[in-house]
Amino acid sequence: MEFIDEDLQRYAEEHTSAESELLYKINRQTHLNVLKPRMLSGHLQGRLLSMFAHMIRPKQVLEVGTYTGYSALCLAEGLQPGGTLHTIDKNEELEDVVKGYIAEAGLTDSIKLYIGNALEIIPTINATFDLVFLDADKANYANYYDQVFDKIAPGGYIIADNVLWSGKVLEKYRKKLDEDTAAILAFNKKVQDDERVENILLPVRDGLLVARKL
Repeated sequence: MEFIDEDLQRYAEEHTSAESELLYKINRQTHLNVLKPRMLSGHLQGRLLSMFAHMIRPKQVLEVGTYTGYSALCLAEGLQPGGTLHTIDKNEELEDVVKGYIAEAGLTDSIKLYIGNALEIIPTINATFDLVFLDADKANYANYYDQVFDKIAPGGYIIADNVLWSGKVLEKYRKKLDEDTAAILAFNKKVQDDERVENILLPVRDGLLVARKL
């Protein structure tokens, strides 16, 4: 996931608004207590997600892949008053942890957590989304994209994380074409070829693909 010189990364973070005390706590506790802490969005990407949300000012947000709740809290910073962020994760072991952080942020009325299979849950959510953030199993990115597309308002956005997949989207950075890499390659091509969106792939952290529905 390291695509930029470590010192430049540090310089970028030093010239980025600080994360809140709660986000810092989530960041630290995730690294201390949870497996695969690199899955956390982290300071730089978290501030970018917050910036996007503030620019879009969404009324309804869908996040697929909650993990420990860091990115959900970042995205919720830009919600319109009375807006809702729906976030889905399959890991029931983290449910109480995430709910605790949501409560600590004072966002129990704004963030709705669902535990289970996202492909089964998404059709049950009666909302038109202004912003969708995909950060779950890579094999289903294309399926999530197809499932949410008609539920996104015209002019709404889809943001997908990990679309550079530690550089393995390029042959020179992989030893073999594994299932997840193939899924990411197919997803990136799918969005690039979709005439219903305008898109940009940002080489931030592990890659963010931003698509705007036309």
